[in-house]
Amino acid sequence: MTGPPTGQLPDFFEPETLEDPSGWYAQAHAGTPIVRAADGTLLVLSYALVVEAADRPQDFSSAFGSLMSGARTDDAEIKAIASRGWPVMDTMLTADDPVHARFRRLVSLAFASPRVNALENGIRGIATALLEKISPGQPVDFMASYAVPLPTTVIAEQIGLHASSAPLVKRWSDASTSRHSGLLSRRQELESAREMLDYQHFVKHKIDERRAAQDRRDLLGAIVNAHIDGERALEDAEIMSVIQQLMVAGNETTTSTLAGGMLLLHDHPEQLELVHARPELIPTMVEEMLRMLSPTAGMWRVTTRDTRLGDWPIAAGERVMVRFAAANRDPAVFANPNEFDVQRPNLNKHLAFGRGIHSCIGNMLARKELIVSFQEIFKRFRGIRLVEGAPRPRHTPHKLLHGLANLHIVLDD
Repeated sequence: MTGPPTGQLPDFFEPETLEDPSGWYAQAHAGTPIVRAADGTLLVLSYALVVEAADRPQDFSSAFGSLMSGARTDDAEIKAIASRGWPVMDTMLTADDPVHARFRRLVSLAFASPRVNALENGIRGIATALLEKISPGQPVDFMASYAVPLPTTVIAEQIGLHASSAPLVKRWSDASTSRHSGLLSRRQELESAREMLDYQHFVKHKIDERRAAQDRRDLLGAIVNAHIDGERALEDAEIMSVIQQLMVAGNETTTSTLAGGMLLLHDHPEQLELVHARPELIPTMVEEMLRMLSPTAGMWRVTTRDTRLGDWPIAAGERVMVRFAAANRDPAVFANPNEFDVQRPNLNKHLAFGRGIHSCIGNMLARKELIVSFQEIFKRFRGIRLVEGAPRPRHTPHKLLHGLANLHIVLDD
């Protein structure tokens, strides 16, 4: 069985295409819903087929852990670094049910709506403190001043680390996500491996503390002292995997949407004015930002058997990427998909948080942080300008994620 043809599109993983794939998506939607990239990956692009693949985990498996460990797992120096830590375990993101379901149940209550709603005042307090340090009319590194510290502080506190650990959370989250970018140099992979080793030893100390005290007062303590199916306690490596994934889920989407959302507002001043006049539109504005930006732009799947997706035959063992960002720009579902419209009527359909059993567990927390953030930003500032003479902000090269590397702006009152 052979997969779909490549067609006439340029390779998707070219740097300039990854920087702004909107035109590539438009061409793809006018042609074939599945494209084979130059590296052999089958890219699933249409909304209908992304949904179908995500809803068929028995055929499109999430057991793709080997794809997340970097391109140089056999490198002797990288292996030597990893040998001083703990093995990477498949728990949530890279596991199928029933393993995935067991671990997800452990943390789901911490991200349920009642608990997230109870966090609102704390999130607003962090937002206010950060925004009070930004002077109107003065250039600011929005990433460093707000988009990074807000969600990393929140998730650090939620997983049982002190707020002062927020910079470490960002470092380790970046090290984790960079390993599966598919675009790292050997030097960068070595640095990522060292950072992850530091993370493991730091968290091991925290695990030992919670275990010795039988302390369940925070999420880390609850996970450390939990038992799978009421039988066995979790291994250290399993706990490290869960916490690592929560660190990433707890900040990556929020940071990327905060920064990318500010750039969207800069580029669409009429939408900025509309929301200033009608702040009750902030929640739908956030959903439109999530649709357009799709920070988790795609995710791997591996086919478990010869199958079909729509009308397309796909062989067993194929490396597939469900491209959520392409689905969110599908004109069959979203009219004028490349337009930023804060009053778009069907935003409940977007797939920015994925779909199916692997949908992002932190989606309600991310939404709360984004809504609170833009409420507080709109209270204090009216205009957004790029720093004069600075180059246009660009995205960090990554096969799966799509987030700005920097954002230097001026906020006017």
